[in-house]
Amino acid sequence: MSPAPARQRVAIEGRTLQVSNLDKVLFPEVGFTKAQVIEYYVHVAPVLLPHLAGRPVTFTRWPDGVEGQTFFEKNGARHAPSWVRRVTIPSPGSSTGRETLEMVVLETVPDLVWSANLAALELHVPQWRVDDDGAPLPPDLLVLDLDPGPGTGLVECATVAGRLRARLVGDGLTPVVKTSGSKGMQVSAPVRVDDRDHPSRYARALAQELAAETPEDVVWRMEKVLRPGKVFVDWSQNNPAKTTVAPYSLRARPLATVSTPLRWDEVDDLRAGADPAGFRFGTDEVLARVEEFGDLYACDDGTRAPLPG
Repeated sequence: MSPAPARQRVAIEGRTLQVSNLDKVLFPEVGFTKAQVIEYYVHVAPVLLPHLAGRPVTFTRWPDGVEGQTFFEKNGARHAPSWVRRVTIPSPGSSTGRETLEMVVLETVPDLVWSANLAALELHVPQWRVDDDGAPLPPDLLVLDLDPGPGTGLVECATVAGRLRARLVGDGLTPVVKTSGSKGMQVSAPVRVDDRDHPSRYARALAQELAAETPEDVVWRMEKVLRPGKVFVDWSQNNPAKTTVAPYSLRARPLATVSTPLRWDEVDDLRAGADPAGFRFGTDEVLARVEEFGDLYACDDGTRAPLPG
């Protein structure tokens, strides 16, 4: 079979764009190509796009695959076709030398094909959206990122996630949970706030409470020396300048795993001793789960609740 041409033009949903190097293997350990990355994002679009809507995207790009060099890209608008939505965002403190960033918002299947063709394997978004004029709105999501330290893993994260769920439900929130696609988990809840710093204060207090109750199992401080044998509850992801990997995003890991929404009974199964290897989901498994369960991470306005504290 002859190799695919280096560059091809494709038409999708009324847009024509150029894709390149479709045979290039981006995940060598499993032989996963750029064409398969694009195909996955096209098929997962119905559940992924609602989680990207209105959220400026930070890409992690791996042009030479996951064994090559990578870089984060916030100023993605310079590459974008004219039909991709652009927004001008005040630059966070980490982006030195810039007062604003020209970012993109991915809203359509052609947008996803364009970004996947850039080898933007991972899609990271903030916990807030922009309005129709591109101005940042108050946060609408709370997130608690559970990062297992050395000697811990997904089972320990599931135990902490169950405790967080009980606290959040007790505060009138509707939490959802997903694997990070790497080592840990993320618990989120749709919220309504007026103060952009409110989610960070709430999340920090919650992390501190859990760590005080079980200091042998949970840590809230960021120093890595404190993490062996414990789960770090990263409350700082609620800083408006930070982003979290989107649900259904690929992760740049050797097995081409995906940040995958879970049912809460699956979290209970992990706590009860289920094999964590069964919760390392690839693209085919994720698409099968979407077919069976729909979007387990759906957060509609009806579940958005005032954040206490």
